[in-house]
Amino acid sequence: MRVYVPLTLPGLAEAYKTGELGAGPFVAYAVTPGLREWYLSDDIEELEYAALSRAALASLRLLAAEPEAPRRRVVVAVDVADRAASADPGRGLDPAALGEVRVAGAVPLGKAASVHVDAADAEADVTAAAEALPAADGGDDDAQFVVDGAEGHELLWFATQEIPNLVGHGA
Repeated sequence: MRVYVPLTLPGLAEAYKTGELGAGPFVAYAVTPGLREWYLSDDIEELEYAALSRAALASLRLLAAEPEAPRRRVVVAVDVADRAASADPGRGLDPAALGEVRVAGAVPLGKAASVHVDAADAEADVTAAAEALPAADGGDDDAQFVVDGAEGHELLWFATQEIPNLVGHGA
């Protein structure tokens, strides 16, 4: 199963240093039955993109909690055994939990398929979105518009071999 792990650049640097994602059970996003039902699509590429988008929003939440982190969303796509990731059946159609899965334990970073990161030109919108999240969560439509502004930026695709350059350990 392909899962999308939300991170920040410091989180990616830590994963690069330790060689693994997550220490214990951690949250990621995947094509779950609830996500399929919500998006009413059988197109696996559309559904994978939806799961990636959910992880990007979760990365934005991590950025809101880490003011010192560079203002760029980070998502790592990694393949895990189906039994290693599970969705909470009680939250399947909860819009806040769409695509959410719990990965049982640490995953070697070597199993990552790709890394997705905002371009530098997204930083201003991502900064504003991270600051607007609390108000958006409270129902403020103007703040939600600001949060949606970050979603207007496509995450760039990077091969796993590019991780050292992304975290400042490149040659």
